[in-house]
Amino acid sequence: MTATFHDLKGKSVYITGGGSGIGAALTDGFMAQGAQVAFIGRSDASPFVAEMNAKHGRAPLFLQGDITDTAHLQATIAQAAEAHGPVDILVNNAANDKRHTTAELTPDDWDWLQAINLKAYFFAAQAVAPAMQKRGAGSIINFSSISYMMGNAGYPAYVAANGGITAMSRGLARELGPDGIRVNALAPGWVLTEKQLEKWATPEGLAAHLERQCLKTHLVPQDVVDAVLFLASDTSRMMTGQCLVVDGGVVTTG
Repeated sequence: MTATFHDLKGKSVYITGGGSGIGAALTDGFMAQGAQVAFIGRSDASPFVAEMNAKHGRAPLFLQGDITDTAHLQATIAQAAEAHGPVDILVNNAANDKRHTTAELTPDDWDWLQAINLKAYFFAAQAVAPAMQKRGAGSIINFSSISYMMGNAGYPAYVAANGGITAMSRGLARELGPDGIRVNALAPGWVLTEKQLEKWATPEGLAAHLERQCLKTHLVPQDVVDAVLFLASDTSRMMTGQCLVVDGGVVTTG
């Protein structure tokens, strides 16, 4: 833990995909700050919940389900609010970067990828907004990606969704800002999770990507966790409508 954000203690946090990969690191990171965490995930996360209980002395609330089922997604947000109080911080983290070509993509594939990578983000935000508006405060953090900034090939629907996430975050920030709600996007670079190491992180690919970075060290999940905690905390109280890049210096903004 590189910093303590005292205002996160006791906050109600809801994370999509919070039981594996970067999402699991986020759950762990928020719990270490004293927050009450609920998360949704498709796969059984009981072993992870037990691990967090042993580590922190309390367990996160695991709500199993598919974020593409909008009614169920919003119902789990209501369950989280019932357990921990209205959601103070929403982290839309769950995504699917399945590789695909333009030629092979079908309309059903497109709809499925947008449902995971963009649609669910909007409807999770829609679900938490009323209670945040009532309190006059809240932080929504939407995971984007530098993939669209780089114009990456190999997954056009994913790239499109991430461009949409950043644009949507800016629009929601403008709409919800008068109610004290902050909405930001966070665009990580290539974070070496277990999934990335198993599927795509070849020695040649890693070396080529590291060459693009200004900082010659590969990203790990904690690098992203620290940035999310900052955006969640009142430390960043006057930041909204922004896309914060955490990529070791591959792309530049501004």
